[in-house]
Amino acid sequence: MKLKRIKILISGLVIFAACSTGINLFTDNDELALGKQFDTEIRNNSKEYPVNNDPQLKDYIDKKIFKEIINSPEVKKASVYNYEMEIIKNDTTLNAFAVPGGYVYIYTGLLKYLDSEAALAGVIGHEIAHVERRHATQRITSAYGLTLLMNLALGNNPSQVAEIVANLFSGLTLLANSRANEDESDEYSIKYLSSTRFYPGSVKFFFEKLRDDGKVAQGGGGLATFLSTHPDPIARISTTDQRLKSLGMDVKTYKDDGSNFFKTDYQKNIKSRLK
Repeated sequence: MKLKRIKILISGLVIFAACSTGINLFTDNDELALGKQFDTEIRNNSKEYPVNNDPQLKDYIDKKIFKEIINSPEVKKASVYNYEMEIIKNDTTLNAFAVPGGYVYIYTGLLKYLDSEAALAGVIGHEIAHVERRHATQRITSAYGLTLLMNLALGNNPSQVAEIVANLFSGLTLLANSRANEDESDEYSIKYLSSTRFYPGSVKFFFEKLRDDGKVAQGGGGLATFLSTHPDPIARISTTDQRLKSLGMDVKTYKDDGSNFFKTDYQKNIKSRLK
């Protein structure tokens, strides 16, 4: 009996160690359940997350940008996750975020700040990568550790799901991305956009504009939420440039006027609707 207990303890320690090094205890169905419940919480909290009431704007971004990225052959779980995009009406927040299961949220503050469809595509591609690479549930697994192991069947433990969603929802604390998560999502944004009409390296356009406007150093003006969930924006510019060079692609900045930037389309179909 004592030997059996020792074996169980050793097994638990091994699994716990594995949790700390990136293992994910969630299935795709678990991710879908978490995302759906989180989306319900978002829609039930119209005070903090008011949905932007412009179906024409949402439809344009969804069809012209979001779905084009989802249709990239590099997005492997397009038929598995419930990919949906929503716009949150908050003109002071420069941010976008994604939760498990394919739900992506974009603030109007970010839409007002960007100046091209390519820049928005870069951000969306980055958020889709967080979903595809399952970054949130990896962090949840690591944070909950043995607690999750003891309640592994989430479907049989609704209180566990509710607790996780509450922690996700409260300040988006478990959505705070590590440097490794951010780096991987930048890399995959390039991969996704390479098969679209958008400039593949546009994931860095937002950071370049923030840098040139002096906003990163200030950490204000709607950036507090973004910087809390997206570390090291400046360092990621040079990393993206290096990746583009290694792939034999032109290195451009947000100030350029490439045919795959779609600046005029952005002003006409997106920015003009946000006044």
